[in-house]
Amino acid sequence: MAKIRRKAFVDRKHCVACGCCVKVCPMNAIEIVRGVIALISAEKCVGCGKCAKECPASVIEIREVEA
Repeated sequence: MAKIRRKAFVDRKHCVACGCCVKVCPMNAIEIVRGVIALISAEKCVGCGKCAKECPASVIEIREVEA
């Protein structure tokens, strides 16, 4: 049976690369790439949801995925 984990995902078309998510991520799992998009490391993300709550554009969502 597969283990289910929570992970954050960014809507890349609507991310404004403001960096708010980077500041609140306790795992340092998010970086702004080329100044235009937030990139979330699947390996580092623990799915806590802090980034999604902080995102002013509401473009980050937490999903359950198979580990």
